Amino acid sequence: MSLMTYFHACILGLVEGATEFLPVSSTGHLILAQDALGFSLASANMFTVVIQLGAILAVCWLYRARITDVVFHLNDKKQQFFALRLFVAFLPAAVIGLLFHNAIEEKLFNPIVVAVMLVIGGVIIWLVEKFKPAPVTHDIDSMTFRQAFWVGCAQAVSVIPGTSRSGATIIGGLLLKLDRKVATEFSFFLAMPVMVCATGLDIYKYHDVLTLDEIWVILTGFVVSFFAGLVAVKFLVGYVGKHDFIPFAIYRILFGLVLLGYYLA
Repeated sequence: MSLMTYFHACILGLVEGATEFLPVSSTGHLILAQDALGFSLASANMFTVVIQLGAILAVCWLYRARITDVVFHLNDKKQQFFALRLFVAFLPAAVIGLLFHNAIEEKLFNPIVVAVMLVIGGVIIWLVEKFKPAPVTHDIDSMTFRQAFWVGCAQAVSVIPGTSRSGATIIGGLLLKLDRKVATEFSFFLAMPVMVCATGLDIYKYHDVLTLDEIWVILTGFVVSFFAGLVAVKFLVGYVGKHDFIPFAIYRILFGLVLLGYYLA
């Protein structure tokens, strides 16, 4: 592998880590960045998912105390209900992903779909921020199973590239009367089982096309994504306490329109 390939892997890792938890679509940005860089590996799909896992592990590290409590104190009802809520929210995306994984990769992973969904998602975020109901849930352990399930259904929509997994779950949470902090943190926790399963599926699917050189390229992107994810999560946690998501909506709409014009032209 050339040094330029490793450089491109670093750029893509940075893009992934910086955008995974912001409501701007990390997958969409990765598709666009890969297209712009001309980045190609036989295991390109695995590369994308593994660097997404790097960003997810950044969340695991930052919330390691709560994860440890859940793992080692499952006899405690509070931790049991937390784990069950995550499982209920995980199911819709898991079912949709298993049923339509190949079709989505073949038909929807392209810049035009990303651009259109960036615009649509931006409009939805703007409308929800303007007209959302007043929050009634101010603690993640006070969430109901109904709220968890519908947040999971919102996450399932994000299988369409350009939608944004974090954007879908956070906006879904706001509509279900979660406050901004609870919706954001639940989105972080929900990302963990989803991305771990997606990574395992792609490793199984593409393991036979991996070369040693490609493994090192993937690991390079993974490490960069992990550290970029640490910064992004800390930023977002601080941001949601004082601001709404309208700036992200404006960014999505403008960026999506520019991309749509570029690729259609």
